Amino acid sequence: MKSSLSLFLALSLSFATGGIAQQPNPPRSQVQKTTPAQTVTPQQKPERPPTETNPTPATEPAEQHETPRANPTPEPAGGASPDLHFDMAEAPPVVTHHQIHVAGKLLHYTATAGRLPIKDQAGKTDALMFYVAYALEGVDSATRPLTFAFNGGPGSASIWLHMGALGPRKVVLQKNGFMPAAPYRLEDNAETLLDKTDLVLVDAIGTGFSRPANMAAGKKYWGVKGDIQSFGEFIRLYITRNERWSSPLYLLGESYGTTRSAGISGYLADQGISFNGIVLLSTVLAFQTLEFSRTNDEPYSLILPTYTMIAAYHHKLAPELSQNLEKTRSEVEQWATNEYTKALAKGDALSPQERQSVIDTLSRYTGLSKEIIDQYNLRVDVQGFTHYLLADQKLRVGRLDGRYSGPDPEGFTETRFYDPTSSETGPPFTSVFNDYVRRELNYKTDMPYYTTAYTVWGPSMKWDWGSPEEGYPDTAIALREAMVKNRYLKVRVLEGYYDLATPYFAANYTMDHMDLTSTFRNNISYGTFDSGHMVYLDAP
Repeated sequence: MKSSLSLFLALSLSFATGGIAQQPNPPRSQVQKTTPAQTVTPQQKPERPPTETNPTPATEPAEQHETPRANPTPEPAGGASPDLHFDMAEAPPVVTHHQIHVAGKLLHYTATAGRLPIKDQAGKTDALMFYVAYALEGVDSATRPLTFAFNGGPGSASIWLHMGALGPRKVVLQKNGFMPAAPYRLEDNAETLLDKTDLVLVDAIGTGFSRPANMAAGKKYWGVKGDIQSFGEFIRLYITRNERWSSPLYLLGESYGTTRSAGISGYLADQGISFNGIVLLSTVLAFQTLEFSRTNDEPYSLILPTYTMIAAYHHKLAPELSQNLEKTRSEVEQWATNEYTKALAKGDALSPQERQSVIDTLSRYTGLSKEIIDQYNLRVDVQGFTHYLLADQKLRVGRLDGRYSGPDPEGFTETRFYDPTSSETGPPFTSVFNDYVRRELNYKTDMPYYTTAYTVWGPSMKWDWGSPEEGYPDTAIALREAMVKNRYLKVRVLEGYYDLATPYFAANYTMDHMDLTSTFRNNISYGTFDSGHMVYLDAP
């Protein structure tokens, strides 16, 4: 079964938009099936955005332009120099006009690519944040919904949502979600949200074309709090410059972008900026639900239903369990919440008989051998599961999407983020966006587009998760505050059953522990799909 992008996006916006009739919330365990833009050549040649002082040489051939490109100095690979500086001169945004057919209608829209300054208290520019905005033409912007969207990481550009789900143009992949042979292509995205809302895709500082003024400035925003502040200031400045304060405002974040969205909602609520709706896609707000450790048993029970779904996909469960997956999933959720959680809480006090019973049940629900489960002391983490599930075939399953599998090189057992999923998605998205932004959006620049920050900045980009005294990072508190301050705020939680990075059961657990009354809980709805972390990619 494929995830149906158009349905999950329509449901998300219909739930969050007050002007559209809301549908009853489906049961959380219910699978929802969810199923490009004719570019008009701009009339004028746009101004050229600034070139970095020290960028990595661009891989694209030099384009014809009145001003020759500067000869760039390469950035050090795998870690930027602490005395590295970037040009913070702000250039006018580049505007182009396009059209697309959506739902049988021809839509004319404006695309704007540019960078907005993030300044310190003294008014000095700390960073420039890159964005691409899409606005429908011929409508009243005062009443037109406006959605700010971004991926997560932390340290990921927003290329995945931009070119895989939301924007008017998208990457062409094979029907099974795998990358095709190069050269990669774009197509019109008939499932774009542009017919329902204007869009602003934003890249975090240090990703995409977003740059800090220097390493010291970058470190101010490379952390939970600083990241929220930079995006909050970007949103404030964008709606100010574009006169969108009266527009219905929405946030759509994926993965760590959900952490950011929840934090932004609380941060901006104190500045008088309220949102009509927030879409949390592949959700993680409370990191205690994800961090496997000897002193934290919570993640093991919350990820178990995902193990079951992946094991079933790879035919590792007994036939009677695979025949009715919805029933099996519910059974596993109940067992994980009750017997398994109680057994883990007993620790070494668990009797031999109780321990063997847990081992037997875990083996039945995960497809792993009893020996492996015993070896892991009843607590199999993601690295162990992805390595051992298909070990008999010398394959490893994906972390972002457990339906994917790939060779499991010897010695990679404990490599946390080795993931067969990633090798199938990275090259097409990177190649296509670099061509699209320069050719169709006419954003002419020598700057490299950083899809991920860590490979560029290296150890310099050490994420600040907060102090040990503050405990596990948790922005669910900020989301709760925003919801309580704004009783009209609607939240839509979207998950994939095969996602090991942000398990659906952990997201549900977090939302169930926000200490909300029924009035506010009714403002939260859920959608869980036969998909992985990126629900907009087709099944392998």
